[in-house]
Amino acid sequence: MSTAALTPTTTLTPTRNELEAHWMPFTANRQFKARPRILAKASGMHYWTPDGRQILDGVAGLWCVNAGHGRREISEAVAHQLETMDYAPPFQMGHPLAFELANAVARISPPGLDHVFFTNSGSESVESALKIALAYHRVRGDAARTKLIGRERAYHGVNFGGISVGGISPVRKMWSASMIPGVDHLPHTHNLAANAFSRGQPETGANLADELERLVALHDASTIAAVIVEPIAGSTGVLIPPRGYLQRLREICDRHGMLLIFDEVITGFGRTGSPFASQEFGVTPDIITAAKGLTNGSVPMGAVIVKKAIYDAFMQGPEGSIELSHGYTYSAHPTACAAGVATLGIYEREGLLTRAKSMARYWEDAAHSLRGLPHVIDVRNYGLILGLELESIPGKVGTRAFDVYVQCFERGLLIRQTGDILALSPPLIVERTHIDQMFGTLAQVLRGL
Repeated sequence: MSTAALTPTTTLTPTRNELEAHWMPFTANRQFKARPRILAKASGMHYWTPDGRQILDGVAGLWCVNAGHGRREISEAVAHQLETMDYAPPFQMGHPLAFELANAVARISPPGLDHVFFTNSGSESVESALKIALAYHRVRGDAARTKLIGRERAYHGVNFGGISVGGISPVRKMWSASMIPGVDHLPHTHNLAANAFSRGQPETGANLADELERLVALHDASTIAAVIVEPIAGSTGVLIPPRGYLQRLREICDRHGMLLIFDEVITGFGRTGSPFASQEFGVTPDIITAAKGLTNGSVPMGAVIVKKAIYDAFMQGPEGSIELSHGYTYSAHPTACAAGVATLGIYEREGLLTRAKSMARYWEDAAHSLRGLPHVIDVRNYGLILGLELESIPGKVGTRAFDVYVQCFERGLLIRQTGDILALSPPLIVERTHIDQMFGTLAQVLRGL
């Protein structure tokens, strides 16, 4: 593996006044700025703090650095592109790397999903997918299909369409009066009583997909454009789909002419042991949203991957007419495309899109070794993903898991925390020694609670 030099930097931690100007996203700003956690350098499986302390990356940055940090292949491709052509307008113009990357993405996507629309983030990918789904029915003369079905506890980004179909209360609460109309939600699949400590897909819960039939009866299929779900719900705390659940959703959507959208912003690019979770679970959606691992987290970029039939439905009317009035200033940005082509090249050469399969059993055994430790009420795993649920302190939801998160960081391990659930999703280059360190650190912290 080619990575940048391992010598940590000595950049000073910003002072309290220097921290103030930056309004940090999804962060308790006052708490953070009183006791900041600063990362200054990254390479391979690790970050370093400004004072040179090494931090093992247990979450691939934010579910995105699948090939590990500091990949020279990517940085050199980006630098070369910046020197060659820093920007190209995406409307009515093109550049070679945009088409090269689209073809590369199509080659690893499920059969039939062979057209790619580029965005700049997962949130934009979801927004674009929802607009494409609504417009698809309209151009086919089925304009009454305007409703969208999401799922409770789902996270689909932070744009208005995404929070509308999403189902995480704190994300929705502030803007509840301004979300888009015509949205309903399936129930989530989390069932501690029946499925706690399942290894891989839980056995109970496929019947929850049948709730979609109830929504069809309520709204009438002729009004529903699409159903959107995460194959594995990540941000809410890693909810693995019950066996048969996704297959039932596909069958119901087919029966009623509704599009099925898989939000694979987290699960795409090898996280489950296949290029996309749709391939891993044997269910092909009509549209896939992607981002994060597309550029190894190096440059913001997202993608919407659609079936040929969807693309072809728009290719009607006068040839000179714009078929889809949608896009972004930075769609298929040359620098992002260069990063994407380099990233997919690494994935292919190093077998990273399927490597999680070879590590999954060791990861699973390590994860379930935490069962029985103080306050652990569930362990959920698939591929190289972990959800570790802790018993909440009455009246202080999230406090216990946040304490574990901070203590792990102080002991040299970066993890994720949402409510009282901890999540791990390491770079796909992870070795057994790294896994041992991750779960050893977690165990030490949990025993000390």
